[in-house]
Amino acid sequence: MKSEQFELKPSALPEKAIIDDAGIKRGGDLVVEQLVQAGVTAVFGLHGAHLDPIFQACRARGIRVIDTRHEASAGHAAEGYARVAKRLGVVLVTAGGGFTNAVTSMANALLDRTPVLYFTSSAPQPAEETNTLQAGFDQVAVATPITKWAYRVARGENIPRIVAQAIRIATASPPGPVMIDIAMDLLAAPTKASEAFGAKAPLTPTADGAAIDQVLNLIESAERPLILIGSEAARGDAPQALRRLIDVIGVPVLSDYSALGVVSRLDEANGAGLVQALTNIRRVGAPDMILMLGLRFGMHIRHGSGELVPHEATVVQVDPDAREIGRLQQVALGIEADVSSVVVTLADRASRRSWPDRSQWRQRVTSAVQERLDFVAARAASELGDQLHPFVASSVLADWVDTNTTVVADGALTYHWLSEVIGQARPNAFLTHGFLGTMGCGFGVAIGAAVADAEHGRRTVLVTGDGSVGYSLADFDTLVRHDIPLIVVVMNNRSWGATQHFQEMTVGRDRVVATPLNNGDYQAAASAFGALGISVTDEAGLRAALNQAAASGRPACLDVRVDLAPVPPEEWVMMGVDPFSGKDDQVQSIFETK
Repeated sequence: MKSEQFELKPSALPEKAIIDDAGIKRGGDLVVEQLVQAGVTAVFGLHGAHLDPIFQACRARGIRVIDTRHEASAGHAAEGYARVAKRLGVVLVTAGGGFTNAVTSMANALLDRTPVLYFTSSAPQPAEETNTLQAGFDQVAVATPITKWAYRVARGENIPRIVAQAIRIATASPPGPVMIDIAMDLLAAPTKASEAFGAKAPLTPTADGAAIDQVLNLIESAERPLILIGSEAARGDAPQALRRLIDVIGVPVLSDYSALGVVSRLDEANGAGLVQALTNIRRVGAPDMILMLGLRFGMHIRHGSGELVPHEATVVQVDPDAREIGRLQQVALGIEADVSSVVVTLADRASRRSWPDRSQWRQRVTSAVQERLDFVAARAASELGDQLHPFVASSVLADWVDTNTTVVADGALTYHWLSEVIGQARPNAFLTHGFLGTMGCGFGVAIGAAVADAEHGRRTVLVTGDGSVGYSLADFDTLVRHDIPLIVVVMNNRSWGATQHFQEMTVGRDRVVATPLNNGDYQAAASAFGALGISVTDEAGLRAALNQAAASGRPACLDVRVDLAPVPPEEWVMMGVDPFSGKDDQVQSIFETK
């Protein structure tokens, strides 16, 4: 890459780190040195000349580089890796368009509290403000509102200190994204290294003993207590400590999507599934005490409306961010602390007490969850047509997965249908749209999850709509080049399904526009990149295809033709209709009045 002011010569990019007796290294070497100290073994990115010194240093130090076909996929892959591996994700994206392509991932990571470190570069310092290539705007200013911290390094010798600081900020509770911009010439130039810095994690705040005892007293005195968990309950020692806590107190647990893998490891009588089941649990007795561990008020629990978390219940909320405590609903006790440390202390202190028998309450909760599932299954049975029903396809998938499988879901109809059955399955993790609602992120997330799973002998399945998979179709090439055995299940209803349903409900079936996707043979496209492609049209074929894909050990695409017409329960809820009321006329009237 050249400009009139600056030329980067190949000789400036050595494969090995250059160190002389004065401790001189290059900027890219200093970056990677800090990553090695932090235990980073894999990074995601898309090559650009601005960042080549980091790529070369990764190669020299044995850090695996997974290069995708789009920077958005690289960013999302780092998110998926961070969430499944429960460690820092790292992204390398070049200046200008490379950086802007990763902006969505930054915002996604911020809202979902995912620790990702984004490295970008900028024009050589001599070429600043010259209308040179991939420059002309302030990347730090763009990144600042969608990261925990964004910074541009001004001096090469400061690189170790700044990178160490960035790692600490990204991983401190609550975790989130950090962006570091290093000018092209600083990365390539020899630099006198400053003192070696280690990115040691800061101490995490916990609650005092009196607050812990108060929480336990509230649980003990309640008749119908529930525990609701979010992303922070899936970090650190929280999953193991929660299991110890539940074994003692016997309180049922529900989670949002991000913590479903924690519920999977609880006894089935205690791990009741996803928080959306609260709709049905309230029909058998509203919880009178709720302990929220790292779960934030918002869309997952109906924005503090009281529909899922009753206003009359005694609510205790534990979160590392004081801004989230009582954000939308009154809480009886708020604890600003690291969730993992609080759960550990709760488990330790609870073991010293005697606890009431909760078996009848647990049975009522699990029965209510099962009744919901039975209701959805019965409605699906009444809707069966010539094409595979999406609920049936989702049920096959849920039956097939186990604690050795991570499931990634992408696409509104896809994850709505899957959410009805995955809560009673036992996946290693369930990753899907977060607060940003990013369509098309799933392929990238699944790449990162698959890399992390491979480190532990697990497998990853991406369940995606035909609309969502189109964002990253070329990343079948990424899977093949890097030998990543991801199984991609495309729920192909030939439409942007959720938005087509919205049009049908709000303006009428005769006014559908810009939502059909009538073309697309996704298994053939995957085959063209060298992946295994399988076409599926029925339930038995899906079971066989899943087993064939898993046995192959190859990247695979299952193109599953499913019916567009059925509407999942949560989509009805979003339209203001209770699908479990038994009032079918209320549901049908939405269509008939248009």
